[in-house]
Amino acid sequence: MLLEYKQVILIRTDLKMGAGKKCAQACHASVSASDLVRTKNKKDWKNWMNTGQKKVVLKVSSMEEMLDFYNRLLKEKIPCYLVNDAGLTQLPQGSTTALGIGPALSSQIDQITGELKLL
Repeated sequence: MLLEYKQVILIRTDLKMGAGKKCAQACHASVSASDLVRTKNKKDWKNWMNTGQKKVVLKVSSMEEMLDFYNRLLKEKIPCYLVNDAGLTQLPQGSTTALGIGPALSSQIDQITGELKLL
């Protein structure tokens, strides 16, 4: 049986970021979470890299919702990375904009984020 790996990016919709800003924040989350997994769990990272680097971008509606997912991921020991904006363009410095999850087993991530809608 082939195990499926993916990365999920959560983006906050309450911040009213422009399309380009959302894309940039999603990229920050993807690269940072991937680097985290590459250094801590090279096997999962390589499996993800060698099977198409699947990514899904989902939306959350508030900081509270983002932190709820973050805390659930930490509890389940699923690698994740919170993105805080530098404040150079649309948002105040330190605004939490995105959450990069994995790459990890799709089944593990889906147990936590499976009910969220695509961005």
